Parts: sequence; C-alpha cells; structure tokens
Amino acid sequence: MPRHDDRIFAAAIYIISVFTVFVGPLVIWIIKKDSPYVNYHGKEYFNFFITYLIYSFISVLLMVVLIGFLTIWIVGVLYFIFTIIAAIKAYEGSTYRIPFIIRFIR
Repeated sequence: MPRHDDRIFAAAIYIISVFTVFVGPLVIWIIKKDSPYVNYHGKEYFNFFITYLIYSFISVLLMVVLIGFLTIWIVGVLYFIFTIIAAIKAYEGSTYRIPFIIRFIR
C-alpha cells in the first residue's frame, strides 16, 4: 500500500486536471516523480490526456460529416468519468489502468 501523501498527490494529479488540464498535473508529477506510485499515475494521466486529445481532434475532423458533433460529446463525457474514477482509485491506493488509451509514456 502506498504512503498516504503519495496517494493524495496521485489523486491530485487527476483532480487538478479539471481546472488546469496540462500545467497542474505536470507540476505535481515533476515534484513527486521520485515516488513510484505518483510516477505511475503521472504517466497514466498524460497517456490519457494525449489519447483523448487525439480523440477530440478526430471528432472535430468528423464534424465535416456531422458525426463529430456526437462523438465530441462522447469523448468529453468519457474524459470526465474516467478522470473521476482514476482519482478515486489513486486515492484508494490501486494502480488503475484507464481504458481506451494508448500508452505513449512507459
């Protein structure tokens, strides 16, 4: 079981992403990168962020054929739901793997 402060910082990566999508999680990850648990969740969040950025870009392109207006909402809702689930799991001390993401950072 990870230490309590590591769990708080790992959950904070996801929670602060609601307010600052890139800078906040990056600062927390850089500060606490020496903790394997926080490092895992930092990598997981940025893989999640990059993947959903790609999904959003594809949805914007699909707006030309009107299907993108639906997919952009789906992407947004999934991003919000998976952020909440990941924050809860990080605080509980588990290594949650967010579904539907591409692992760019290992």
